[in-house]
Amino acid sequence: MASTPVSLQRLHLIAVGGSIMHNLALALHRRGAEVTGSDDEIFEPARGRLAAAGLLPAQEGWDPSNVTADLDAVIVGMHARADNPELLRAQELGLRVYSFPEFIYEASKDKQRIVIGGSHGKTSITSLILHVLRHHKREFDYAVGAQLEGFDLMVKLTEDAPIIIIEGDEYLSSPIDRRPKFHLYQHHIGVISGISWDHINVFPTEDDYREQFKIFADMTPKAGALIYDQDDEQVQLVTVPTNPDVEYIGYGPHEHIIRNGKTFLLTKKDEEVPVQVFGEHNLRNISAAKEVCKQLGIKGRDFYEAITTFKGAARRLELVRAGDNSLVYKDFAHAPSKLKATATAFKQQYPQRKLVACLELHTFSSLNPAFLPQYAHTFDAPDVAVVYFNPHVLEHKRLPPLAPEQVAAAFERPDLQVFTDSKALAAFLQEQNWHNANLLMMSSGTFDGLDLAQLAAEVTK
Repeated sequence: MASTPVSLQRLHLIAVGGSIMHNLALALHRRGAEVTGSDDEIFEPARGRLAAAGLLPAQEGWDPSNVTADLDAVIVGMHARADNPELLRAQELGLRVYSFPEFIYEASKDKQRIVIGGSHGKTSITSLILHVLRHHKREFDYAVGAQLEGFDLMVKLTEDAPIIIIEGDEYLSSPIDRRPKFHLYQHHIGVISGISWDHINVFPTEDDYREQFKIFADMTPKAGALIYDQDDEQVQLVTVPTNPDVEYIGYGPHEHIIRNGKTFLLTKKDEEVPVQVFGEHNLRNISAAKEVCKQLGIKGRDFYEAITTFKGAARRLELVRAGDNSLVYKDFAHAPSKLKATATAFKQQYPQRKLVACLELHTFSSLNPAFLPQYAHTFDAPDVAVVYFNPHVLEHKRLPPLAPEQVAAAFERPDLQVFTDSKALAAFLQEQNWHNANLLMMSSGTFDGLDLAQLAAEVTK
């Protein structure tokens, strides 16, 4: 493991079942490190993938005996608590304890680090960059927050790659490190795709949240580059060119036309480049990725050549099923800015079709009465707008009960349909007239196990 300290051969991962943590375990195992892990609950696909690699813990739960003095380091995931018995044991033994971002930095100290930050779009921008680099057979490492088509892991760490592309999450690094993850990567090239207040449980005010991006922007080093959405008012507040040794690069949506539900990029030579993604937010993501690729020596024509085969990141406006008169898509959108961008893009792409859109309120912020007003008029684009939430999730997150009327009032849409039972939601959707109509399902959850494949089959038949 040359690019991490050579001694780090025996590693234990606390909260190994997490989305990014189990991918890190698999990446380290692939590199030849001796990896163990633990967690109090491990779900699919992490369970099956860890089992296939021989890394699945023998039993779920925390056991201090898993942490021994002969370990080179312990990596702790955000799911663990500060009083985790294994973490306490590691501290007692004086072992090196890394958060995920600290370890990624250690593993890439000798590489050029490109970090994609922003409240929305960062997974898609990261995915676009990886797609272009792979198309042109460039050597690169990466750490990204979603499973991408053509990449079997979400983390890759090698000795030889000269660069690493990192999706820079603004959430906290670990239970004992309250710094945002993207502050720890020490980027050479940074991207801020947009700022829209989120994570109210950690950043109680909009100013607190925006300040994290200002710190990130100010960390751009001499001869570094900061690439940012020049039309985002919140971004403009933190990307003021203050360092004469930094290159500040603003971008907007890529020039384009839409023809028969298909989007074409327009190049400076008036060529039309067909792309498989759509919506203004994705056209901005393409511009951001193009600017990063330019910094990495990818010429414009080579970028466009690669971009035609990009299908999008998983669960980002992902087609579930297509029928003759209807389409069903799913999307990860849950924060207000993501919801507005995704629903608006879908309606603009198919203006002649009725749009039925469903949002699941699933995160701490989205279910918090103090945050709900941020959703005002973000769900105006659909013809039929539906919101679903499970009252038991509120109990689990120790939040006060929510009345459907509260939700409808917060969205400032009187005809908003609000459901708290997934079977009733499914029944409502099945009753709709799906001739010349599209369905968009948006959530970071699962609508409590709603069978989307079956629903899509009924919608598109």
